[in-house]
Amino acid sequence: MTARRPPYLPTTLETGLLAIYPATLLIGSLFGLLDPNTRAAPYNAASQSHFANTAPSYFAKKSNLFNVLFVKKGWAWITVSYFFFLFTHPSTGPYLELTTKRIRGTLRWSLVTLWWIFVTQWFFGPAIIDRGFQLTGGKCDLVELAEAGVIEMDSAEKFVTGVACKAVGGKWKGGHDISGHVFLLVLGSMFLLEEVLNVVWRSAKAREERTVVMNDGAIKSAFVESQPENLTAAERSGEWTIATKAVIGVASLSVYMLLMTAAYFHTWFEKVNATNGAYINILLLTQLQFTGLLVAFGGIFIVYFLPRMIPSFRSIIGMPGV
Repeated sequence: MTARRPPYLPTTLETGLLAIYPATLLIGSLFGLLDPNTRAAPYNAASQSHFANTAPSYFAKKSNLFNVLFVKKGWAWITVSYFFFLFTHPSTGPYLELTTKRIRGTLRWSLVTLWWIFVTQWFFGPAIIDRGFQLTGGKCDLVELAEAGVIEMDSAEKFVTGVACKAVGGKWKGGHDISGHVFLLVLGSMFLLEEVLNVVWRSAKAREERTVVMNDGAIKSAFVESQPENLTAAERSGEWTIATKAVIGVASLSVYMLLMTAAYFHTWFEKVNATNGAYINILLLTQLQFTGLLVAFGGIFIVYFLPRMIPSFRSIIGMPGV
């Protein structure tokens, strides 16, 4: 008898999806390093982007429509597409009806959203990104303003977030800066994909690979917990509705913008000149972009893998498709 997959390990499909993210960051970053036009274009470390008039690509401009209308409003797109899917897809219940699956899906969205807020917006004060930056030696650099007599140097300590620092003309310098763009794009797209994977499985008639720990400690297939004998034909649906396609579309665009972020934003040019050694550049890249990736994966693990191991937690927030 084949041993069951441990609950904390991703399925074959999940493994493939998780591998897409570091591969995307690596490919985009190598492009930014090797492309002559990107290397030659002046880079503004303060805004973490190329100058608009000399940008090597439309996507290298912060003003590009995809960045302004999609990335900057990323969580709104993620939220709207998700609830469109959650309240219309037959696998979660009758059209627009409030069901247990939809309540649990809303709880999962709430937890992922809370993680996004904690990391990027607020964590009992400054967000985790800002707290981590300061704890690793970062601060608001107001040297230029101080030299001009506009502000006192000791005022720098008052600006505990990157947004507040830049708002007064300072520069958020030093420390370890988690890439908020990478974090948002990875967390949002993986959240959406985890929620629609059950539709993909069912449409392909694939075997359920997820396993869960039961109350008695036994490890069983997640298929058992869904009580398949009680499911209606609609709830077993693997139908690719317009809502399913919308979710996958938002997730796919997020991955593409992740590629653009890796290629043109948050590059090693922020800290070193492009003529420095490639090994140093790769290390700096790892510190910046891959930390955002890991922090995003941390949130996904809590919401989608931890419930597989803790029955009491699973009874509250459920699992997609179960």
